[in-house]
Amino acid sequence: MSQATPSPQPPPPGPGHSHHDDSRSAWAAGGTVFAGILLVVAGVMAVLEGIVGIAKDSVYVVTRGDYVYKFDVTAWGWIHLVLGVIAVIVGVCLLQGATWARFAGIAIAALALLANFMFLPYQPAWSLIMIGIYVFVIWSLATYHPRRGWQSGSAR
Repeated sequence: MSQATPSPQPPPPGPGHSHHDDSRSAWAAGGTVFAGILLVVAGVMAVLEGIVGIAKDSVYVVTRGDYVYKFDVTAWGWIHLVLGVIAVIVGVCLLQGATWARFAGIAIAALALLANFMFLPYQPAWSLIMIGIYVFVIWSLATYHPRRGWQSGSAR
């Protein structure tokens, strides 16, 4: 007679770790991949936005003439072009699993977020969309810790 051996049970969660933490960690890990993809896509869009600003000054129109952060449209084009190229490079490295890319991704997303905030008078709707994308990128890269398996913001 053969006896069926019971399948091994997973060990119970350790102190301060629960299955709920695992599901949040999986969400953040998936969010990190999505953040890498968003960083690449947003970088490509920033490059295109920069090229338009450099090539055709007449495409962007200032909605308010008394804005504090008033730069020439060509200058904004160069700013977006440089930030976009860096974002694409960091996003690709993030997707390849480079550890440093998480921190660089947070930094470039923060700089691009600030640039889009200052670019609001030129393209208000587009700037708000890009700000939302960069906020998600920063959140995702700041909360996922693959070695710990939990989010830094989770309650203990």
